[in-house]
Amino acid sequence: MAGVGYTLMTEQAGPKDLVRWAVRAEETGFDLLVSSDHYSPWLDEQGHAPNAWVTLGAVAQATERAELMTYVTCPTMRYHPAVVAQQAATLALLSDNRFILGLGAGENLNEHITGTGWPDADQRQEMLSEAVSIIRDLLDGGYVNFEGACFRVNAAKLWDLPDRPVPLGVAVSGRQSCELFALLADVMIAVEPESSLAEWWDAASDAGQPARKVGQMPVCWGQDRDECIRRAHEQFRWFGGGWKVNAELPSTAGFAGATQFVRPEDVAESIPCGDSIDAVAEAASAYFKAGFTDLALVQVGGTETEQERFFDAAPELITALRETAG
Repeated sequence: MAGVGYTLMTEQAGPKDLVRWAVRAEETGFDLLVSSDHYSPWLDEQGHAPNAWVTLGAVAQATERAELMTYVTCPTMRYHPAVVAQQAATLALLSDNRFILGLGAGENLNEHITGTGWPDADQRQEMLSEAVSIIRDLLDGGYVNFEGACFRVNAAKLWDLPDRPVPLGVAVSGRQSCELFALLADVMIAVEPESSLAEWWDAASDAGQPARKVGQMPVCWGQDRDECIRRAHEQFRWFGGGWKVNAELPSTAGFAGATQFVRPEDVAESIPCGDSIDAVAEAASAYFKAGFTDLALVQVGGTETEQERFFDAAPELITALRETAG
């Protein structure tokens, strides 16, 4: 059965609201709660960026059933990979083994704050590869020493480990990243429904069976479609830039400038807007046809009313998506 998730969008809500909505999402039937991990929102209009790890710690105590996942953490600049491993192990313990560690190469928007400059794409991939190796070794237990081109670890050990390995996921965008990380991670993460990604990942994996693959899709749910289109354009017009562009822009002002000519109708073509179950299911079908096993929805909008309207429709949406997945 396909997994249907809800996104704790840290860019559009504060931590207390996110914890409350995580509880509502679990109550309405979502079985996966994924959280963005940003230092900055994409646009000023979104207006939030609480710490994802602290928030997920609270969510772990407020929920009982749903899996938790970072979607995604960059373990190379804001956080050293040894610290990410410690956070992951602790969150796995707090959630009774419900946590999946989702990792990615990051965006300039969030990582530039360390003042070390923004590496090129190839270097970011090398950094992520080393980081994933360090994290996996630490989560396996024992002392870890590592000296690579990007990171060094000296006699590090995690003293509090869960009794089951923490699953690792890595965000990919092309053949190179699929072939690099399929041997290092358990879960493929992507935000575009490209079947080639699933094929490349499984071909490079040594798991012997298709891997779990988690996608993400924004929707803007509400009765007034025109208002939903306006809101999606205001807060999510950055989404259509693609990750090769989105990874490079350094600020909310940069995203505002890059999207100044994006029209509301352009956003409505890529994000289901309104209250049509069929429209959301049709958009989601592209992910399941491409081989994704799980899909996390993002409800665009950070007010309680906007979220509650989505939760009211959630049972029907979840059923429709599972039926679409087959």
